Amino acid sequence: MNHLAHLFLARPTVESRVGNLLGDFAQGLDVKSLAAPVKAGLINHRKVDAYTDSHPDVIACKRLFSSQRRRFAGVALDVLYDHYLLRHWDIFTNLSRQAFIGSVYRDLEAGRYLMPPKMAAATAHMIDHDWFNSYTDLENIGYALDRIAGRIRFRNDFGGIIEEIRAHDAVLEEHFLSFFPGLLKFGPPEGGPGTQHLY
Repeated sequence: MNHLAHLFLARPTVESRVGNLLGDFAQGLDVKSLAAPVKAGLINHRKVDAYTDSHPDVIACKRLFSSQRRRFAGVALDVLYDHYLLRHWDIFTNLSRQAFIGSVYRDLEAGRYLMPPKMAAATAHMIDHDWFNSYTDLENIGYALDRIAGRIRFRNDFGGIIEEIRAHDAVLEEHFLSFFPGLLKFGPPEGGPGTQHLY
């Protein structure tokens, strides 16, 4: 779900960006059939996920959520972390945020032929509705999370989780600011947007 962060950690090429986003759409995919740079991006996505899921700051964030919503905390954090990345963009890179988002949208459109159908449909929706610029507003994060809750096929208490995010925003943000520089220094083989990272 943290699409922006995965794209931020990709190389600025069509194949790498597609591959780094592919991790969220790879179920049932024949990985061996992928072109090498797309496969490298997918591997990078999985390494980033493994690092993130085991990080103490991320674990501490999950514990802030109520017991009835904690099972969905990982999903909520994925989307929320994209918001925090946008909120603190200038801390982590000297790339223009708008230029970066625009180049990502162009590359995803150009790479649609590399995507499985579900991913192609999702990225088209992402671009048409300008998800990444909308994620600068915390209220839009709440709307996005409620839409995710509505797609879950079983009864759940995920809806309204933005209320808990608002209540713990400062602490969640503090943990993100502790976690994300370490992720940049973790240095997956794919790197990121060249030497533009400030960490």
